[in-house]
Amino acid sequence: MKFKIVPNFFSVVMILILGGALIRQFDFENLTFEQPALTIVYFIAFVLSIGFMIKRSKY
Repeated sequence: MKFKIVPNFFSVVMILILGGALIRQFDFENLTFEQPALTIVYFIAFVLSIGFMIKRSKY
């Protein structure tokens, strides 16, 4: 099966917002996240928004 990435406005905006939030949560000095539970929620939403962009081809 072939998959195709179809970017739509909503998914792109969600990816940009969630990606920025994940980077802000990360502490680069200690290599840890400030709020691990919130980071997990952000990461799940990030993966789902990427999943909505990937669609299967109909053939």
